[in-house]
Amino acid sequence: MLSKPDWLRISHTNSSNVTLTSELIKDLGLNTVCDEASCPNRSECFSNKTATFMILGKNCTRECTFCNVKYGTPTPVDEREPNNIADAIKTLGLKYVVITSVTRDDLLDEGANQFAYVVNEIHMSTPDVRIELLIPDLSANNITIITKTNPHVIGHNIETVKSLYSRIRPEAIYNRSLNVLSNIKHSNSKIFTKSGLMLGLGESHDEILKTFDDLLNVGCDFLTVGQYLSPSKNHYPVQKYITPDMFNEYADIARKKGFRYVASAPLVRSSYKAHEFLTNS
Repeated sequence: MLSKPDWLRISHTNSSNVTLTSELIKDLGLNTVCDEASCPNRSECFSNKTATFMILGKNCTRECTFCNVKYGTPTPVDEREPNNIADAIKTLGLKYVVITSVTRDDLLDEGANQFAYVVNEIHMSTPDVRIELLIPDLSANNITIITKTNPHVIGHNIETVKSLYSRIRPEAIYNRSLNVLSNIKHSNSKIFTKSGLMLGLGESHDEILKTFDDLLNVGCDFLTVGQYLSPSKNHYPVQKYITPDMFNEYADIARKKGFRYVASAPLVRSSYKAHEFLTNS
């Protein structure tokens, strides 16, 4: 097992806001990807009264080897969830919110209508809030259900290079993920698209650059690049720790290739400081 380098050591933040955010999420019966995916930035984001809400339950219908979100039998769709999320946003005084979900292959609409209900509820409750969604690899028709609600950003993470999909995302297809981003643009060209890539899984330098090109070819606007950290000994092991200097180099390359905004650093995750993408694009 590789030793974790110093630049990946995290200083946890303790503040009243961390407690406030945690208790509010619990009281409203909501889930966050911050907790379920064991995000390393959880305490920092909670201290700033921000969180990435995860809808459609805690159990995912897929079992990716990199992900800490629980695989299991999905729970019924909670009709109160859109209203509860809108209440949390208003209470926390958020100006920018990120909504994601588990993958729900069991549902005919793949969860698209719940995304739409959440977005519409936020629009009605707090119309000045900017909304970013991070969606699974939905079909084109179900993507249209979501794009009609006019969120500001819709992301879908490519996660890794094409050659590693069978090991990292065995139930996903690389080209299908690219098509998700393309379908968002075709459905509503006013929406910014976003994707994220993990490094340290065994990908080559050339494969990383090819993935950048593939994302740009389907109109992807925003890119995040971060270090893969294995959630447990039962998950896919880290193959390499990428240096901060190398992350900076990939950021420069991606910007020169044409992405509107890039965040690239070891602890960058797809929704980390998400508001900066719209502000700086």
